[in-house]
Parts: sequence; structure tokens; C-alpha cells
Amino acid sequence: MLEAILECCAGLDVHQESVVACVLSGPLDRKPQCEIRTFGTMTEELLELGEWLVSLGCTHVAMESTGVYWKPVWNVLERS
Repeated sequence: MLEAILECCAGLDVHQESVVACVLSGPLDRKPQCEIRTFGTMTEELLELGEWLVSLGCTHVAMESTGVYWKPVWNVLERS
């Protein structure tokens, strides 16, 4: 079994027209809570994604992407 080392982290599934975000959060000694939201890929929507992650206290993000669709997501989140 893996040991939890972060109290809040996210996984992003990046597509051409959407980003599905899954955030796991909670105390390290308990099962984490899971929140899933879908965002669009326009700049305003990616900024909303960044604000949502910051509001949850998310400090680390992993992305899965086909092609170059991850680049605008990374550019926006790097500033958050």
C-alpha cells in the first residue's frame, strides 16, 4: 500500500476541448475526499481551474495529455 505524502493534490486529464480535474484532499492518516470537476480549455476557464485548485489548497498537479494540449494548461497553472 502506498503511503500518503500530500494533503492535497490533483490529477488532470487534458483533452482538446476539456480538462477533467480530480482533487484528493484530507489528513494523511485518513482516506482522502475526492472532488471531480470538468473545465473548458479557453483561457478564462483555465484561470477558473487554477483558482479552484488554489482555493482547495492544492499544491501539486499531475497531468495526462495527448499531444500538446497540456501546454496552455501548464502555462496558466504555473502562474497560480
